[in-house]
Amino acid sequence: MANAALTWSEKMLQLLRRMNNFYSQGSSKSKCFSFEIAGQQVGWIRPNVASILTRFPEVFNLPQGGAISLCQSLDSHESRSEAADAVLQTLRQEGSFSCLNGWRNEKYDVKPKFCDSSLMSMERSATSIFGVKRYGVHINGYTRDEKGEVRMWLARRSATKQTYPGRLDNLAAGGLAAGVSVRDTMVKECEEEACIPATTAETAQPVGTVSYTYEDEEGVFPECQFVYDLELPLEFRPIIGDGEVQEFYLFSIDQVKEVLVTDDFKPNCGLVVLDFLIRHSFIEPDAEPYYQEFVSGLHRNV
Repeated sequence: MANAALTWSEKMLQLLRRMNNFYSQGSSKSKCFSFEIAGQQVGWIRPNVASILTRFPEVFNLPQGGAISLCQSLDSHESRSEAADAVLQTLRQEGSFSCLNGWRNEKYDVKPKFCDSSLMSMERSATSIFGVKRYGVHINGYTRDEKGEVRMWLARRSATKQTYPGRLDNLAAGGLAAGVSVRDTMVKECEEEACIPATTAETAQPVGTVSYTYEDEEGVFPECQFVYDLELPLEFRPIIGDGEVQEFYLFSIDQVKEVLVTDDFKPNCGLVVLDFLIRHSFIEPDAEPYYQEFVSGLHRNV
């Protein structure tokens, strides 16, 4: 069926399935190796990556029992991080993986679960190669008009962004860098992207997480986004800050729903907005046939 003929609900269901395609029949999941550090799984490695890693036996053990692990001699956070980074620098110079063309010089923690201690840190652009969990912070900025109706602030990403340039996005969002807290990241992104004063950003309420795992040509992406709702005064206007945004819009909920299922919206940010619509009862179980599928698709284990 052509996408244009689909209902809004069917388009949203398609988006959720796309963002969870690693769990779908025909994905690479059954062929992946578990990526392990000190006996704990921290990611997924696809066969094409595994064959390249065999060139670095001083860092990675050969596949065994469906797993690829870091060598036991790398027994500290520092030694693991440095050894893996040296490999990644080599692969970057060789042009082995397209995702490394977007090298960020930004480190992400690598750990089995968010509550665990970090076992090593890894360059952000390389995380999909190893299928390690990535965490971020997203802020739903909204206000109420004179009639009390909710309107939502959306941002349009800069045309020079490395990923999804020019797409619609949440008011502010960013990855959770190694060693930085969730709340500090929230405040920083609000200040940097939308010039929201820290005193205002601090009023944002943590409302849960949105999690999913997808794969594409650049690797496997198990992601968990920490979500905040930030109610703003009606007179508030965000201001472009660090250049990662080119424009802001204040949309009605009907306008938000309309753009949410188009290719104009950054896919994972669309899930964060869907979560907002459900939590604020703009989508209700008696009116939405896929309500249960929506909720479960927003909260997959990673």
